Amino acid sequence: MKNIIIKGAKEGNLKDISLEIPRNRLVVFTGLSGSGKSTLAIDTIYQECQRQYLEAMGYQGLHKPKIEYMRNVSPAIRIMQNEYNKNPRSSVGTATDIYTDLRMIYEKLSKRICPNCSREIASADCKEEIEKSEDDFRVYMYCNHCNHRMEKLTRTHFSFNTREGACETCQGLGKVLTVDETSVVHGQLSLEAGAIDFWKHKYKDYQITALHNAFKHYGIAIEPGTPVNEFTKEQKAILLYGVDSAQVRGAFPKIVPPKTVEGGRFEGVFTSLWRRIAEKGGNSRLQDTYFDSVVCPDCKGERLNALSRSVTVLDTRLPELVSVSLQELSRWMLRLKDSLGGEQFILVEVYLLDLETKIRRIVAVGLGYLSLDRQTITLSGGEAQRIKLAATLDSDLTGIIYIMDEPTISLHPKDTHGIITILKELRDLENTVLVIEHDLDVMKAADYMVDLGPGSGKYGGEIIGKGTLEDIKKQDGSVTGAYLRRRPQKHKAFRKGTGAFIEVKNAKVHNLKDITVRFPVGCLSCVTGVSGSGKSTLVFEVLSKSRETQQGTSNQVTGTGLFDQIVTVEQAPLARMKRSNVATYSGVYTEIRKIFGELKDAVDKGITAKHFSFNTKGGRCENCEGLGYVTSNMLFFEDLEVLCPVCHGNRFTDDVLSVKYAGYSINDVLGMSVEDAVPVFKGHSKILKIVKLLIEVGLGYLELGQTLTTLSGGEGQRLKLAQELITHQGKHNLYLIDEPTTGLHPIDVENFLNLLNRMIDAGSTVIVVEHNQQVIKASDWIVDLGPGGGIAGGNVIAEGTPDDVRANKKSITGRYI
Repeated sequence: MKNIIIKGAKEGNLKDISLEIPRNRLVVFTGLSGSGKSTLAIDTIYQECQRQYLEAMGYQGLHKPKIEYMRNVSPAIRIMQNEYNKNPRSSVGTATDIYTDLRMIYEKLSKRICPNCSREIASADCKEEIEKSEDDFRVYMYCNHCNHRMEKLTRTHFSFNTREGACETCQGLGKVLTVDETSVVHGQLSLEAGAIDFWKHKYKDYQITALHNAFKHYGIAIEPGTPVNEFTKEQKAILLYGVDSAQVRGAFPKIVPPKTVEGGRFEGVFTSLWRRIAEKGGNSRLQDTYFDSVVCPDCKGERLNALSRSVTVLDTRLPELVSVSLQELSRWMLRLKDSLGGEQFILVEVYLLDLETKIRRIVAVGLGYLSLDRQTITLSGGEAQRIKLAATLDSDLTGIIYIMDEPTISLHPKDTHGIITILKELRDLENTVLVIEHDLDVMKAADYMVDLGPGSGKYGGEIIGKGTLEDIKKQDGSVTGAYLRRRPQKHKAFRKGTGAFIEVKNAKVHNLKDITVRFPVGCLSCVTGVSGSGKSTLVFEVLSKSRETQQGTSNQVTGTGLFDQIVTVEQAPLARMKRSNVATYSGVYTEIRKIFGELKDAVDKGITAKHFSFNTKGGRCENCEGLGYVTSNMLFFEDLEVLCPVCHGNRFTDDVLSVKYAGYSINDVLGMSVEDAVPVFKGHSKILKIVKLLIEVGLGYLELGQTLTTLSGGEGQRLKLAQELITHQGKHNLYLIDEPTTGLHPIDVENFLNLLNRMIDAGSTVIVVEHNQQVIKASDWIVDLGPGGGIAGGNVIAEGTPDDVRANKKSITGRYI
């Protein structure tokens, strides 16, 4: 098989590179953050593979990356972080089709009680018949005891996404929304002083007038400025539920509700919120701000209707099965298989085989602790990517180029071998597997490596090493090789801290088993453990949620009152808006626009700071609305972003672009890296303070105008950390950070540790959830959870300094540090 040949690649920061990549091999791309790995693997190789494939099918005019040519390619599939369905109905079970197989098993083998003779009957033992009409068909079955005819429960009845299967109360969501009154109504205030949270400005005045008209209609007197807490029961009913509500009709049965606003018609605060959320399809900021999600009172969160959730296979109901871990599900399947007779086994053999294969592969990538009812929107980027990776092996395609971005993200070192096994299986199916990775074990397993650098941004973009890991170690120009050749550094003495401790007592959330742990103040602490062991639950659902909880309760937290603020930096995406970029999010763009707006040339042309915003009309290109590109719908394929034909990617009108600062237009500035902005804005302290912090968190290579949606999970998280440091600099804070080294090369990790150490030396305390061995070894204190994931986790396995954990034979983490 001929090698993939890339000639003259100049996309992004790539410096006219040429490269041959062996086909049907596991190939790792590595290098510092911003060195060009993603640009080469995704923006160049993936893009050109797709372009050639689609053009072969007649789709012309697709964007060609900046290369002379690329040869011996084939269709490519990329498996990225954070690309899972954000629909609340999507779960691990539905996304993997494991739930579909289980529905088929329940259709074939389920047992239920006959509504006529009250005896237990099995679907497999009952005679069936199909009744068909023009629009529909139904399957009926006859009780094998009394011959009573009833509708058979088919796969459709076991889906919570169908009318036949879903709980009628929650429509199959398992939860119902309730208004969170404390978020909406600030009862200690009057309406005039802002008691209703979302009544603002003129709208507030309008609503207050309408409400007073309603009070007048019902003959209720009220003094302006009265706190809502002092309203009568009737006044509150009108305020919250409106004049058409059952509450108000019951309070005033003889008064006809008013018909006009002037006459006293008032919708009600809660009623208004329900209407708004219905109009927006339930997917809005309102839901997050003013509503609580509570377990459905009818199905108790099981999502199916009463009959569908009552039937059993092997004495187990389907909702019970989807709530256990995949490892437990695997054991249930073995018991089922052993219990089946010949005819019954034939009915479900194909589904059992498919289940065994799918579950084995997901367990192999370290996700055996997940349950099928886990919503995909709650998965981390690494979890979502590994599920997709496991699913790719269901395909019998060969000759494909698979491209992956750090498949070991969020994975404990013990589970990395499972990922490597999957990658090799994909390769052995005669596919080419290209992986962006920093994990040393994956590098060792690779057939070939490509090291990019030597630095980030404009200092990267060159091939500085290639070959096997051993070849890379011997190559003088390779940054990765130089790191691997180093002797291990001796760790400095562990900090003792201030002597004070943060203590979590009797933590019982999710899988935490009534644990008590301590974290020294003034130290870098690391919470470790295998995937699903309870790390994030401990830090982000127990520790972060309370400043000081009451004595004697579960999940008691003490010691956090020592800090000015608790700052949490999690892995959740920064923003879904394509208009948010590094400059706007960090706050530096406001200062840059001020500078441009005050330039003499701008003043002479009547151009102000607002004209340099791509979010408002006036100075931006209206064809692309300041984005620089327009979206081309490709129907069955991913939408393509095409350079705007009007502004040619320059985002603004010619007048605005003609205004220059130090020789740079506003679009030139947005195209600068963070590092490049330092000399350009050297006289502006506010700008320098922000950009220098971005550089300190390892983001100096990012472009100021880079859209947040293009950032990796780790980049987004470090940008969040920088923004928090900009806002809270000089305070004694407790920082809780979720896997901050995601996407970082080992050398970048060293630099990031220097930043964390400076934060601690300045008076803050840092607790990180991490798998990275460099960070764990460099910590002052470790809390190791486990021993497994899911129900097998949630215990404290080890606690103390890295030396203490290393000496603890029970600690899996200790074996790797």
